[in-house]
Amino acid sequence: MSEEYKRAIELMKKHHEWMHQTINLIASENVSSPAVRMAMTCDFGHRYAEGWPGERVYAGCIYIDEMELLAIDLMKEIFKAEFADVRPISGVVANLAIYTAFTKPGDRMMALSIPCGGHISMGRGKIGGTAGAVHGLRVTYFPYNEKELNIDPDATIKKIRRSFEKGKKIKLLMFGGSVFPFPHPVKEIADVAKEYDIIVNYDAAHVAGLIAGGIFQDPLREGADTMTMSTHKTLPGPQRGAIVAYEKYAEPIKRAVFPGLVSNHHLHSIAALVIALAEIKAFGEDYARAIVKNAKALAQALYERGLNVLGEEKGFTESHVLLVDITKYGDGGTLEKKLESANIIVNRNLLPWDIREGRNYMHPGGIRLGTSEVTRLGMGPSEMEDIAEFIARVVVKGEDVDKVAKDVAEFRKEYTKLHYCFETVEDAYRYLGP
Repeated sequence: MSEEYKRAIELMKKHHEWMHQTINLIASENVSSPAVRMAMTCDFGHRYAEGWPGERVYAGCIYIDEMELLAIDLMKEIFKAEFADVRPISGVVANLAIYTAFTKPGDRMMALSIPCGGHISMGRGKIGGTAGAVHGLRVTYFPYNEKELNIDPDATIKKIRRSFEKGKKIKLLMFGGSVFPFPHPVKEIADVAKEYDIIVNYDAAHVAGLIAGGIFQDPLREGADTMTMSTHKTLPGPQRGAIVAYEKYAEPIKRAVFPGLVSNHHLHSIAALVIALAEIKAFGEDYARAIVKNAKALAQALYERGLNVLGEEKGFTESHVLLVDITKYGDGGTLEKKLESANIIVNRNLLPWDIREGRNYMHPGGIRLGTSEVTRLGMGPSEMEDIAEFIARVVVKGEDVDKVAKDVAEFRKEYTKLHYCFETVEDAYRYLGP
């Protein structure tokens, strides 16, 4: 047995042991069920299946095709869509498929800026964003209301009209992002988009599980033509992507995905996705409601302990995400590391006004919190009080992080099983390897 092999096993085991002792509040993460994890080990992961089911480049796909068609049918049912493509291997690839299907390099797209919650896949070329650097799009930004923490619909409509009056056509609107605590104004802007023949996409990477649960918003009924997503955040499946849309957009999307962006597409995680979607179909509404209830409870508890959770006048959030202005106590980068040392995992995050105030992504003014994973572990509003107190002990009171870390680890002993899934016997973070 080589030293490298032993070290690899050791690192995996150490990570699993640590996860048992932490409170994970990363908004872009979740933990999948034992059934989903077991599907990830199936033989599909050794095989190739380029193309659409029934039209593969490779033989040997009899059962793989059936599995992918099952994933497509579940996606269409859950999101009330006419068409679904589950082959994108990530949310970024799903977004890139939309760019490829409906725009050409040099076209204009409107999206959120990164400090206002946009994802790097929507970014300009000068910052290395996928839209600009990979597909060559010119990115213009939605006007943003910092008080409302949302896109300004009236200012957006005016900006679209001015742009077309100047001969600067916009080909694509990209709603959604990495930080949006409140539903985006798709309905308010969609009619103007249709007037100018602009494709409307909604990036549901963060909120797909909430949309599936019927409690956030319904983009395809509100005017979106297409919706992209990743499948491992509020939708607690394997890490990959998907697109749902109206049937009239099926062919350009299919061609953009293959042969444009993927060849083989990680078939073991298609099997895992089917199980995750079946769990969402069975438990999704209850899970989504619990996520948002916990997010609101955590926000209120943090606010009462002196942390400036944004959006207080609007109830803090309607999703899983909280954004906290941390500048009273330091910067996001420093406090992220301090909280990690206390077994509380969050991520630093730019605030909408950080750039003009001279801050940067390494040391922004904010931290971002999400409640998807702690909800999955069976925690409720009373536990959100406990979590808020742990955070306040580190950030507000400046307590010793080692002492807090021990208390967090002790607290976590009561929460080891997953909820809102078919199989709950297995430990949430059990290491399944050698």
